[in-house]
This record gives sequence, C-alpha cells and structure tokens, in this order.
Amino acid sequence: MTAVQSSAEDRGGELARKPRSRAFAGRPSLLVVYVPAVVAVHLGLIVATLAGAHPRLEDLLTFTALLACGAVCIEATRRLGIPAGVARDLLSAWWLPVALLLPPAYALLMPVPLQVLLHFRVRRTLVYRRVVVVSALGIAGACASMVFHLAVPQPLAGEPRWVVDAWPGIPAAVACAALFTVVNAALVAVAAHAAEPGSRWREVLWTRESLLLDLVELCVGTLVAITSALTLGLLLLALPPVILLQRSLMHQQLQAAARTDAKTGLLNAAAWQREADTELSRAQRTHDPLALLLIDIDHFKRVNDTHGHLVGDQVLVGVAGTLCHQLRDYDVVGRFGGEEFVVLLPGTDTVEACRVAERLRGRVRRLAVPAEDGTVTVTVSVGVSLLGTHGQDLIELLAAADLALYRAKSSGRDRVCLPAVEGPRATGG
Repeated sequence: MTAVQSSAEDRGGELARKPRSRAFAGRPSLLVVYVPAVVAVHLGLIVATLAGAHPRLEDLLTFTALLACGAVCIEATRRLGIPAGVARDLLSAWWLPVALLLPPAYALLMPVPLQVLLHFRVRRTLVYRRVVVVSALGIAGACASMVFHLAVPQPLAGEPRWVVDAWPGIPAAVACAALFTVVNAALVAVAAHAAEPGSRWREVLWTRESLLLDLVELCVGTLVAITSALTLGLLLLALPPVILLQRSLMHQQLQAAARTDAKTGLLNAAAWQREADTELSRAQRTHDPLALLLIDIDHFKRVNDTHGHLVGDQVLVGVAGTLCHQLRDYDVVGRFGGEEFVVLLPGTDTVEACRVAERLRGRVRRLAVPAEDGTVTVTVSVGVSLLGTHGQDLIELLAAADLALYRAKSSGRDRVCLPAVEGPRATGG
C-alpha cells in the first residue's frame, strides 16, 4: 500500500492484550483528536457522494472487477504473512484505477472491503490504525478522482480517447496518481508522528526506499488503469504479473524484517554479529583500528514497573533512534536483547571511541519519552573495548566490553568505562 504506516503497527501481543480503551487513551492528545477527525471527513464524503450518485452498470462492473483483483492479490500472498515492519504491498495497483476511472464515491468505498480482508485474513492490528489507513486511502482516492475527472470528464464513456490521444489524459493520470500518493502519505504521516512524537518528519513521510516503492506503485496503478479503460478482459493478463511483483516485494521485506529487531528497527543480534564479523575481518586485514561499545539502559526494569511496558517500548525506540542519529552510516548498530545495545565503530581508536560513547551517553540523558504522568528520562552505561588492545576476535571484544560495562554499572551508572585498570573515562551528573 502507499500508506506510510508506523513500524510499531503490530507491537504484538502486548498491545492486543491491553483493553482497547487504554490502548487508545494512552496515545498523545493530538492522535485522540486527529483520528476521529479523519474518519469523520471520510464518512462525511461517503455520505455526500452517495447522496448525489447515479450508478451506471459499467462503473459497477469496473469497480467489482478491480475489487476482485485486489482480493485475489491478498489471498495469493496471504501465506507469506505480514510481520511487523512489513507494511508495503501493491494494492495501489487496484485502488488507483478506481480513483482515476470511477466517480469519487467508488474511491471512498474501495479501501473498506480490502482493508477488512487484510485485517481478518492476513494480519490483525489495532483497529484505530486500520481505520486511519482506510480513511486516508479513501480521502486520497477521492481527491485524485475529482481532479482527474476535471481533466477527463467521463473516462469510461465510449472509446477511451484519453488513452489514445495521450494528452491531456495520460499526464493527468500520472499527476493524479502522484496526488493520491502525496495526500495519502501526508494523512497517515500526521497520525504516525502523533503516535511517535519523537520521530522526525522525514522518517515518517518518505525515505529513499519508500520513494522508489511509491514510484513503482504509481506506474503499476496507472498502467492497470489504462488497461481497465481499454477493456476489463485485459485485467486477466495484468493480474498475474502484479501478483508476482507483489510477492517479490513482500519477500524482500520479509528478508529485511528477519534481520531487524521488531521494536527498534535496529539489526537483531544474529544480523549484527554477521555484519560485525565482516567489519572485523576487514579491520584485521587492513590493520585499521576498531572499537566496540556495549550500551545498557540504567534501571530499565524500573521504567517498565512504574510506567508499563508500552512506555518501556517507547524508551527503547527513543534510545535506538538517538544512537542512529549520532552515528555514522557505516557504524554497525544492533539491539543485543532486553535493554542492551551494541555498536561497532570501524576506524576508531581509544580516544575517539570514548568521545563517541560520551556523546551518546549525553544525548540519551536529554531524551524525554511522553507518559501518562509526564515524561520519562533514562541514562545509559557504556562499556568500550578496542581491537588488538582488549581482544583479537568478536567474542573477546564483547567479553571485554561486557566487563567494562559491569565496571560502569558498579561505579554508579551513567558513565563510560574501559576494561582493565583504567578508571571511568567520564562520569555523569
């Protein structure tokens, strides 16, 4: 789908076990206002467009055919599943043609049955998240439909001259497909940012990868719209390649999801070790310095016990985001389990490693996670080890960093320590 969805959409059983009222009431106030507002706009548009609608048999047949193709795509990829972090598919290939070819009422209704099918046949998630996605898709589709029908008043009436003549039909179709993507992304991004106030707008709107996927969806949706305008029978030829493309896309996302930690988006322990082994071999071959940081959140159990595991999860996400923002693109960052993170710093000597560790420690101290009774702040303790000085392989480096982390904890926490005989390199306030 084109929707920008929160990576925490399925934080699993814990959210599901919470009462629904608490799961929603615990969200920031903006989200509590925003979600009903978007849903109200969607429902209002449905009522308004249906009141003045004059259904035509050709429109109903086109809508049914495209809806059936979307349902077939969902069923064809259902066995792959969609774990947390996998939120992209090619259902826009069927939503976009409805928005371009049919009156706005159909674009407003199209996401409802397909999202219901996704919810019950593929993956259940928090209902309010699913409702926001439905409303965003419906509103975006209605906007695209209204604009396109200004350029091409009756796309399915008679021969599809707008396809043959190309101008202004094809450029208008591409522009309206882009409009659909932008409106949909903006509506869901506001909800995602409200749910995760500490996130950056750039991250919840678009990344380089999501932009590429949006471009693919735009092209596929426009081609399916042209195919549908020519004759609905050609959808039988369009359906298999779209299913294959969707399965390929989801397979790549599943592979990426298998490497990442579902809560934080960092590399999981196994994937981090593979990446770290590669960097370690390179450093040994080139005789470059290399450092390892083992980072542990102080008194994390107290956060969970006092504020609940949902707030604890937000702390983990906040710390992970802080680490990523403060490190270089080629530093290897992972979650080692629980409240422990690990960072490999290629080309980094002792002085630089301690400087980086101190910067990370200071940044985490400034982190403030919203909670029902205010904000939650945490500190971290960091153990540092150096290749050649404290170990020759990854296991030895991890053991040395773990010893340094233990010394940091026993020395009062919120500090950076090296193993061996040195005292703490820095102490927090």
